[in-house]
Amino acid sequence: MRQSSLLLPTLREVPSEAEIASHKLMLRAGLIKQLVSGVYSYLPLGYRVVRKVTQIVREEMDRSEAQEISMPAIQPAELWQETGRWEAYGPELMRLKDRHDRSFVLGPTHEEVVTSIARDGINSYKKLPINLYQIQTKYRDEVRPRFGVIRAREFIMKDAYSFDVDRDGLDRSYQAMYDAYTRIFTRCGMDFRAVEADAGAIGGKGTHEFMALSDIGEDTIAYCNSCNYAANLEKADVVYQGQASGETSETLEKVHTPAIKTIAQLTEFLGLPAEKTIKSLLFKVDQQYVLALIRGDHELNDIKLKNMFDANVIDMATEQEVMEVLGSPVGFVGPIGLQEKPVAIVADQAVKDMVNAVVGAGVADYHYKNITPGRDFEVSQYGDLRNIQEGDPCPQCGGEIRFARGIEVGHVFKLGTRYSEKMKATFLDENGKEKPMIMGCYGIGISRTVAAVVEQNHDENGIIWPLSIAPFHIHLIAVNPKNEDQLKLAESLYEQISQAGYEVLYDDRPERAGVKFKDADLIGLPLRITIGAKASDGLVECKIRKSGEMQEIAADQVLDYMKETLSKL
Repeated sequence: MRQSSLLLPTLREVPSEAEIASHKLMLRAGLIKQLVSGVYSYLPLGYRVVRKVTQIVREEMDRSEAQEISMPAIQPAELWQETGRWEAYGPELMRLKDRHDRSFVLGPTHEEVVTSIARDGINSYKKLPINLYQIQTKYRDEVRPRFGVIRAREFIMKDAYSFDVDRDGLDRSYQAMYDAYTRIFTRCGMDFRAVEADAGAIGGKGTHEFMALSDIGEDTIAYCNSCNYAANLEKADVVYQGQASGETSETLEKVHTPAIKTIAQLTEFLGLPAEKTIKSLLFKVDQQYVLALIRGDHELNDIKLKNMFDANVIDMATEQEVMEVLGSPVGFVGPIGLQEKPVAIVADQAVKDMVNAVVGAGVADYHYKNITPGRDFEVSQYGDLRNIQEGDPCPQCGGEIRFARGIEVGHVFKLGTRYSEKMKATFLDENGKEKPMIMGCYGIGISRTVAAVVEQNHDENGIIWPLSIAPFHIHLIAVNPKNEDQLKLAESLYEQISQAGYEVLYDDRPERAGVKFKDADLIGLPLRITIGAKASDGLVECKIRKSGEMQEIAADQVLDYMKETLSKL
């Protein structure tokens, strides 16, 4: 491709809306262009990268014997109502109506559609197992689109769905996808880790997220410094190491705490450490009010609370709801005297061992001191309800937990029968008995993967593409195309390199050398070949983008040099 004819609007200034390196560089390098917030066009260079990632995904999915299909982006509301997700999915679901006032959604995912396909097309165990996948644009009405294509309202995704006759079959399908994802992200040149995760709105039990390690990642990864354990913060199990405190329970005391609403304020006012306090947080879990208790130095994990009740929706109660349900202002909520209130009291397991703790008194400007669970109030259920912390013991080996940040680029789920039972997607087994299909779901963010690779592979000058997904392999630059020797050699090498099967971007523009070199570093192709002042001597300069290594070689050795160099990248 001649650069003079390529739509490549590179920018010198950093766009004001860009917050992170990948967003800045993808805009500056002319890969993408924003249409509206969270919606982007992929320009030629960017779309070449998307196609490279897509091809890797397609090759590995086909290798795993998944079958590619294409499903509609517009889905009727009736399918989502069958599974209950029409109400449960939330405001991120883009809903619309046609001219007949029939409700539809723009698909963020396709569990309902693919289950309807299996329901209508598979009726015997002889047609199972099967794995169907597609690569398609998806839609989510993000409350705050940010970080370019990492969190966008329109994005490119590969989603796959397996159907099996039993749980053992699901395990095999799941492992096949786990292995395929490992190969995909390795081939994309990504530094990643597979971590245990929560299934969220997709549902099901048993899931892993594939995380691209990055300081700007929106997800926290808890990992062990002694074994291979890794989990998303929302999923990481906390090891309960309960033991009696040895303290003698003292008499309950009501103390005046004027305008003291936060744990930080309370500990300073009373001169106590945060671990001697209890936070009381009111949630609406589906249609039930739940008061969750957690130690003051811990953070409540609402996903764990949701899973404790196997709920579909969880929301923190508003100030008005807290007053209506508990008769208490926010900041002074507590568990004492709630026997007649329509609320369940649950607590993190660490609360069980607390003695002489401090908690809200249920009235403004007062707290209770010397509170002891079991004596002063009853808890209906204890469980792991908090976020794991750095330094906590590993739930797998007892080692020490450390934190890292990650960008979720892939997710694999064991759905089980959540969708097949609700949508009556059944088959007849070898005994003629009707059974629900056992499902799995597997997604990869194609566009997010592109951004994550840029986030991991750049320097102060621009992008550094891994060879496997680089838009071109070679950047051939004629410093001065008006010079006959340079032009002749550049044209000859362009022809030779292209015929040898390499993808080459030939900068034949009548621009200054400095402009060309800056653009080359910004675009970040793996190998740059520059034809300059020594063209008349048959010499060119080669530069490896990743290492910065430069070497002057004879023009007739370029192909051999390229072959050897690119094989190592």
